[in-house]
Amino acid sequence: MSENVMINPDYIVNSDAELRVLFPPTHDLAAAKSMTGLDKHARDFIARSPFLCVGTQTQTGAADVSPRGDPAGFVQVLDDRTILIPDRPGNNRLDTQANIVAHPAVGLLFLIPGFDETLRINGQGLITTDPDLLAKCAVNDRLPRTAIIVQIEEVFLHCAKAFRRSHLWDPAFHQDRSEMPSLMNIMLDQVNAAPDDPKQMEQLDQGLEESYKKSMY
Repeated sequence: MSENVMINPDYIVNSDAELRVLFPPTHDLAAAKSMTGLDKHARDFIARSPFLCVGTQTQTGAADVSPRGDPAGFVQVLDDRTILIPDRPGNNRLDTQANIVAHPAVGLLFLIPGFDETLRINGQGLITTDPDLLAKCAVNDRLPRTAIIVQIEEVFLHCAKAFRRSHLWDPAFHQDRSEMPSLMNIMLDQVNAAPDDPKQMEQLDQGLEESYKKSMY
């Protein structure tokens, strides 16, 4: 375990004014790109996206973020100011949905494999069980129990710098997953329950893979 880091309060930024003075002003296009609804380009981006991150707040105001993924176009555009995100089977912690019930403000980040740009949406979330809306989200005749409605307040495209710095889509920079333990091994290790027998661990890993196949929808 590393030692606790001492944070010098003399270098903490405590106000928007203190922050702004550290950077040059944003250029006009960056300031003007924010929209209050979806245009044709934002709609096209959402239709191509198989993955997004949902930022929310817990009941106590703590920050939280959760991934959502499905075949491209899984997020339904209901109108220029409203989108629908299906909730697929998971671990039933229900973090994101419970957060939205407590604090409706949400932030979304849409990704498209191979695109360095991202689409950001900020708005207000609602949890719905409307059968007509859930029917739009069916996969293999299976309906989600709930879906997230997002009422859009702000939408804009984000530039490519973060993805180009990270080389996220470049195969030359992809890392070998086997260099870290499996997810099951990590979770069990974190609760001091990882087995010493490699064969037992392998069986647990296989069980997780089988559960993925059976419970995707």
